[in-house]
Amino acid sequence: MSEQEREIVTKSISDRELKRRWKAVRKRMKDEKLDFLVMQNDNEWLGGYVKWFTDVPAKNAQPHTVLFPVDEEMTTITHGGKPPGDVGPPAWTLRGVKTRLTAPFFRTAAFTNTYEAELAVEVLRARKKARIGILGKGTMSAAFYAYLVENLPGARFVEAAEMVDPIKAVKSDEEIRLIRKTAALQDQAVEYARKAIRPGRRDFEIIADIVHYVTDLGSEEQLVLGGSGPLGQAVAIRKRHFQNRMVRKGDQFSLLIEVNGPGGMYTEIGRIFFVGSKVPSQLSDAAELAVEIQKATLTLLRPGADPAEIWRANNELLKKEGFLPETRLYAHGQGYDLVERPLIRNDEPMKLREGMNITVHPTVGTDKLWVWVCDNYLITKTGVSKCLHKTPKEIIPV
Repeated sequence: MSEQEREIVTKSISDRELKRRWKAVRKRMKDEKLDFLVMQNDNEWLGGYVKWFTDVPAKNAQPHTVLFPVDEEMTTITHGGKPPGDVGPPAWTLRGVKTRLTAPFFRTAAFTNTYEAELAVEVLRARKKARIGILGKGTMSAAFYAYLVENLPGARFVEAAEMVDPIKAVKSDEEIRLIRKTAALQDQAVEYARKAIRPGRRDFEIIADIVHYVTDLGSEEQLVLGGSGPLGQAVAIRKRHFQNRMVRKGDQFSLLIEVNGPGGMYTEIGRIFFVGSKVPSQLSDAAELAVEIQKATLTLLRPGADPAEIWRANNELLKKEGFLPETRLYAHGQGYDLVERPLIRNDEPMKLREGMNITVHPTVGTDKLWVWVCDNYLITKTGVSKCLHKTPKEIIPV
């Protein structure tokens, strides 16, 4: 990569790290007698497979397909013109890729639904009776997957997530350095939010300022949720469609910053702000309880721990404190995916391992109150690391 080329990339993972990933996966592929892995992502928030294998993220609902053979370099299929037109991302950006294919497909144009699948079939059918591992079937278009199955009658398709996800979930030293940088960036963003949250501004204006700020710090993908409301109401985080309220003195402002950092790794931080000089006891007391609930989970995070047992312990504690049980997700892994396995839930088969990056965000809520705390930790040999975020776990007056 030339210096001129290097200037246009925010942050690249090293060749050494990419080769580590490929080697680990190919070893498992040989064990499972797999000829190919096939993956397709279309966004950066939950598109970690493509980024993890190629260091280039999928974006903007445009499918990015990767064919990963067991014994040679990859093929990528991206949106673009037909040959001799453009061939997608420049060759120097796609290390470990032998062939770059493109087609002018759009998911909003049904007649183009199989364009990338047709290219994939031509590559995959070169190996007779191939055994093909699918990564992230839920992130593939139905048209793409169905076309593969219908047009590769001699192939056998198997789910490969249980093979790759445990490798992907345990972070290398290089990945951990990026994770720590993301957490530090988010701490800076919370400090900036102290100035951005003030009476007379609408919620979306505040969020837009924070998005601009983290982008200036090097974040590559920005998801910031938040919203304001008066005391006596449950003020949960809100998406853009519900961020038109004007902030007033005496309001609560709930904020979630789940942006990635340079290099694309995710952490997330959530805090509650109070627009006033003295934080009401109902907020501070609830915040202290949320921190205690978070601590209870942290004592259970260790190598070999079963997510189902941690989930049950958390719900028993919530019930004891008089709150409804968690039914969605309150702790999970993170990496190139905003939500990555293992999920701390009763249906997660993956056990915890040293080197995982886990976010824990318990909520204390009723119909009149909503408070939470959200931070990241690394699984260590004996338990968890110190909190990756340095922001105090308390209500922040502004």
